[in-house]
Amino acid sequence: MKKVVVTGGSGLLGPDVIREFLDHNYEVVNADTKHPKEALCRTVITDLTNLGEVYGVLAGADAVVHLAAIPVAYSHANEVTFQNNVMSTYNVLEAAGTLGIKKAVISSSESSYGIVFSQKGLTPKYVPVDEEHPQLPEESYGLSKIVNEQTADMINRRTGMQVVSFRLGNVIAPHMYANFPGFIHEPEERKTIMWSYIDTRDAATAYRLAVETDGLGSVAVNIGADDTSMDIESKSLMEQIYPTVTDMRGNIDGYTALFSNKKAKELLGWQPVYKWREEVGK
Repeated sequence: MKKVVVTGGSGLLGPDVIREFLDHNYEVVNADTKHPKEALCRTVITDLTNLGEVYGVLAGADAVVHLAAIPVAYSHANEVTFQNNVMSTYNVLEAAGTLGIKKAVISSSESSYGIVFSQKGLTPKYVPVDEEHPQLPEESYGLSKIVNEQTADMINRRTGMQVVSFRLGNVIAPHMYANFPGFIHEPEERKTIMWSYIDTRDAATAYRLAVETDGLGSVAVNIGADDTSMDIESKSLMEQIYPTVTDMRGNIDGYTALFSNKKAKELLGWQPVYKWREEVGK
């Protein structure tokens, strides 16, 4: 049985990631600063900004999935967000690489493209937004994600450890679909995330596949649903909200996502299956 350590397993995304690995016969340890609401596996209370504690919790693991972070901009002082997110990720990758762990998956963000938390009204250069899109954050959260991706590249160069960085769309746990009817006809509300979403269960599958896929080196991939979170067609969304964006680099017919997941599908053999239209009524 292979052992995977999931950091931040007590958070929004953690429980479904833990379940995914347990359901596929992994031994799982949750490394977090708090116990989860439901104990799915052993939890080790860990300060990820303390390198010694990270070495301790990762010892004996075959892979690490790093979810833990301050999850948004401006919830903390900028330097606090940057220091926490950068140092915790550095410590996880430093310890894993030195311990000889072969696989790591870290959580980056669509925020790294800069549009999400822009106070200057940054617009996408083109759509769908793919991994080649410029990363232009104005704040420390988005910047921390770029630094973390660079840390992943560095550790891969030094140790050969495979590190996959997931640029996650708006993470939606099943109970959050109840909120969708309140915004699906309000394009202004979610314009900065390009109306993205990703179900925690689909994200969980992607994390497992990234651990099980070989030969990826260090790579960043978008993780999002196939459709937008809106009941307005994608071309209409762009015409209403981003009329100056004329560079269309893929099909955006119907409700097609404007946050591209093509690379994740190609590299991981992954396919999101949960759709908000089917989940809202449940």
